[in-house]
Amino acid sequence: MIITNDQELKLYNSYRVASRCRRAFFPETEKDFVTIYRNYADRKKVILGGGFNVILSKPFYEEDFIIIGPAFSSSNIIDETIVEAEAGLDMKSLSELAKANSLVGLEIFYDIPSSLGGAVVMNAGASGIEIKDVLTKVRYLDLKDLQIKEILNEEIGFEYRNSFFQRNLDKIILKVWLRLKNGDPAKIQQDMERIKESRWAKQPKDFPNAGSVFKRPRGYYVGTMIEELGLKGLSIGGAQVSEKHAGFIVNYNNASGQDIIKLINVIQEKVWENYQVKLEVEQRII
Repeated sequence: MIITNDQELKLYNSYRVASRCRRAFFPETEKDFVTIYRNYADRKKVILGGGFNVILSKPFYEEDFIIIGPAFSSSNIIDETIVEAEAGLDMKSLSELAKANSLVGLEIFYDIPSSLGGAVVMNAGASGIEIKDVLTKVRYLDLKDLQIKEILNEEIGFEYRNSFFQRNLDKIILKVWLRLKNGDPAKIQQDMERIKESRWAKQPKDFPNAGSVFKRPRGYYVGTMIEELGLKGLSIGGAQVSEKHAGFIVNYNNASGQDIIKLINVIQEKVWENYQVKLEVEQRII
């Protein structure tokens, strides 16, 4: 395990917001997680996975950050169709692992910016497919008693962009098991490339961002509402409503976390005033 002081966090959040924390841990084993909470209990801890769905609101954090990334991302195929992977593995690598083993079920997650742990926490998905559709079991650390436990899919209480782990922040995902199906690798590759091409055509890739900012309200399209209100291209500080897709906010000029949050607030107010729709933020504000 690596432990650092005064850690720069810019490279650990996809908005590329400049921020620092007083101390950071980079765990490599499950035992490392237990050690962190047992031996370094002097400060509050913040869990950061791939940093793909978060907004760092402060320029400096007194809290410790636990950064779950490449150092904790091993994976394995068991029983031919079961993928076993640690929480820090990114979804692109996971979908490529499935393709390499002719396994179907993760194509939609190709090019989705997320770690596996983060995808489970928020029940990530697209086009009507969600991680819950292929997940069988999760291994996690329970901070109440520092015991490592396992929970089955049906016990997790998955909802749209929500799960047991989002409602219980004292449970840290360590490992995930996914059940896939055998398929044609050429067809899998074709589907992955089609999905990527479709995303790149619609979504902003030229500036740092963290994906869709808001959850989709029933009966409405967020991007359409924002665009109809003439908010496309609206900026506060270095944060801007994407000119390519109004459902995204981009960091086009060294935005701070507060720039992004202020822009979110303006969008929410305008949408409420004109549509009486309360937009719920999908991204996690730290």
